[in-house]
Amino acid sequence: MTAVDRIFAAVFPPPNEASIPTPVATPVLGSAGFEGSTEAQSTIDWDLKDTAAEQIQWERAWHTATAFLSLPNEQLPPINDRHDLNRLHGKWWKKCTPDIAAALRYLLSPESQGARLRRDQKQHDLVQWYFEEAGLRHFVQYVRPHILQLLGEQAAAECSVANLVVYLEGAHTVYLRNLKKYVYPLCPNGGENENKWITSNLSGLLTYSLPQRKINHELTEFFGIHAEATLDISSNGDNAEPTQVPSVRSLLTRLQDVGLGGSRLQKILAEVMSRIMSTHIRQTYAGQWKSRSNVTARLRYWVENRFARYIVEMLAPLNAGIRPQSRSETEITLLDVENWQEIAINRLGDLRTEELFNVIVEWENDSKGAIEDLKCYVTTTAARMHLTNSFCDALNRRLLQPGAATTEILQVYISIIRAFSLLDSKGVLLDRVGRPIRRYLRDRDDTVVIVVSSLLADVGDASINTDILPELAEEMQSSTNITAQENDDADLDFDDMEWMPDPVDAGPDYKKSKHLDVIGSLISLFETTDIFVKELQKVLGERLLKQGQEYDKEIRVLELLKLRFGEAPLQACEVMLRDILDSRRVDTVIRKDQNLAMAEKHHPEPELHTRILSHLFWPSLHSEDFSVPPEISALQNRYAAGFETLKQSRKLTWLNALGQVTVHLDLEDRTVTEIVQTWQASVIYAFQGEESGDGRPAMKTVAELMSSLTMSEPFVRNALTFWMGKLVLRPSSSLPDTYHVLETLPQSALHPSTASSGMQSNLLSAAAAADAATSAPATAIRSEEEIAQEKMEMFWQFVVGMLTNQGAMPLTRIVMMLKVVVPGGFPFGNEELKSFLEGRVREGKLEVAGGQYKIRT
Repeated sequence: MTAVDRIFAAVFPPPNEASIPTPVATPVLGSAGFEGSTEAQSTIDWDLKDTAAEQIQWERAWHTATAFLSLPNEQLPPINDRHDLNRLHGKWWKKCTPDIAAALRYLLSPESQGARLRRDQKQHDLVQWYFEEAGLRHFVQYVRPHILQLLGEQAAAECSVANLVVYLEGAHTVYLRNLKKYVYPLCPNGGENENKWITSNLSGLLTYSLPQRKINHELTEFFGIHAEATLDISSNGDNAEPTQVPSVRSLLTRLQDVGLGGSRLQKILAEVMSRIMSTHIRQTYAGQWKSRSNVTARLRYWVENRFARYIVEMLAPLNAGIRPQSRSETEITLLDVENWQEIAINRLGDLRTEELFNVIVEWENDSKGAIEDLKCYVTTTAARMHLTNSFCDALNRRLLQPGAATTEILQVYISIIRAFSLLDSKGVLLDRVGRPIRRYLRDRDDTVVIVVSSLLADVGDASINTDILPELAEEMQSSTNITAQENDDADLDFDDMEWMPDPVDAGPDYKKSKHLDVIGSLISLFETTDIFVKELQKVLGERLLKQGQEYDKEIRVLELLKLRFGEAPLQACEVMLRDILDSRRVDTVIRKDQNLAMAEKHHPEPELHTRILSHLFWPSLHSEDFSVPPEISALQNRYAAGFETLKQSRKLTWLNALGQVTVHLDLEDRTVTEIVQTWQASVIYAFQGEESGDGRPAMKTVAELMSSLTMSEPFVRNALTFWMGKLVLRPSSSLPDTYHVLETLPQSALHPSTASSGMQSNLLSAAAAADAATSAPATAIRSEEEIAQEKMEMFWQFVVGMLTNQGAMPLTRIVMMLKVVVPGGFPFGNEELKSFLEGRVREGKLEVAGGQYKIRT
């Protein structure tokens, strides 16, 4: 190349270097540039004194260095091994000639004149120019699109992360190779500051130019899969050593090197490990409620020996690049392990809190282990509040609904009392969760009936009613540590050496109970003891009036309840029980005095036994009167005479509707024996000894039976239906409301296989319907509705008189006048009287127009 060509090339560079802003040679120097044939020609004199000459030298050095460090305008090739690295030489990694080395020394060496003159000028910083060239231009134009393509591919998380790391490692290798080999050695301190700066900026470039959400998702999924496989989270945690996967630790080191490590990767690992802990707890310990529970001990062991060790191994590669003075912040200590154990216990507590309703429901199946686990959780006020609020929400959502039976709600409440008494002996948690269910039970009318009936139920009775809770009877039998109800001023007992203040999280109306037993909690459901005692009288009266000889159960329950309520509220119940027990002695004396036992022995007369009741202490009883068979009436007169002789100041009033009769029926082809109510015996007795003129059994109508027995129609029809169910009576096919005795069963009843399907179906269905209609035993104690209806019938006569004499009247005026004219006052309100009058309107006795009632004419 001639001198003219070299000068021309210096002003107009060749096409492959057109992007370089500075010339190869300048007119001022008139030099041959860097391509001389001898060493003297290729050496540049960098010690020129003239400023313009120095600027030209700087620009020529800048041009030479930037041409050497510039990158091709194309995508990076794949770099997987050393062979791929060797192919980068020449095009990506150019050969460093002496001129290039001299130019780099002039630009970077602290001793060079150009570097001293431009020490604080950023536009002359070669490392910054290279970052803009390699990062801002080449990375954004050629590397970033390929990374987005890798992230968009539908591949497994492990493959996606591996491909991303390999490609970023290749980019870092290409970008930093020439810097590390030629630039950093010329900088102060070996280029430590420059390397740190450009590495930090490349990491920032990755952060702000790539979709971080997608990268974090891929890393989270990858490390999640690895942690699950390594820790085997579905196991019980007995294995002390986690599975070793060295390749993942090397991957963490590579991620740290390419700029995807640091605090971001630590946050990803923290999220993954948090999820792994929750998943392990739910998959391993959900539904494990057996007692005695070792779940908390196993969980602490798993956290210390597997969870913490795995975190230490994962953080080791990330801590390798951290300075010693900052490494202490990321090192795992014993305090960290203890904190992780507490976090695990809290998450186990959250799981048990979600399962608590199911634990309560399955309490009888030994689910105490879950409560033992919760003891380690409810150690703070916030945890206790979370547990009670969550459980109350579950109660309102899953139990306290109109469709739930009262027995089910009571059963759950009993389990709640037992579970929360074990969880919190002070009763604060039970007080919180018990309020909504107690309020709901208090509003149900049948709560007190079920509670009282359950207390008196027979534990071993196989035919026990489904509306009875045998657990209460068992609890009553096993109650040994019972005292009278506590004094309201118990907190003022200054002699109590075991006094303790209320817990800090107790409510303002919290009242500590010394006995958190089931019976006491159920009895305290009601605002006053009168409701409970009144229902106890009804249920006790029903049981005492049933046929039976032993009342040990009733005596024990009454004695135990007297310890809780005292003797005064239960005085009536005690008198009722004494009446039944005394009736045995009185019955024996009277029967002996009147020779009833000897007469029954020599003559086939009915046998009569009585129960003598003090009506002032008993609830309202059914007193419907009707005619009994003459034989029974004669025995009653003799018995009453004997009683008046024994008790001269007292007189018997017979309550025929409450008795029971053992009936023996001798029919032509069979004998029927049944224990029935007295009106049922009277009705079947009316068919005895009467036959029609043609020898057929006598026929009775409903009207005839009502007249001859002076019995109300409901009782007559109940008796007829009962005997139809026993295949003793049969309705007439031609006469309505007429019945006759079925002396001989048809062949369809004796031999069902020989009867036609229609006849057999009709006979059996009629018998089944009649039996079902009378299967429920008649109650001896009158209900509140029956008593109220009877009173309303008495007040009805006053209403008829007022409407007849004064004409139509509104409801409010009728109520006002009844309160004036009725002796003792009118005990009912507007709604109750309105409901009664509407019934009379439906019966056609009244009519209402414009809100006023009048007699229908």
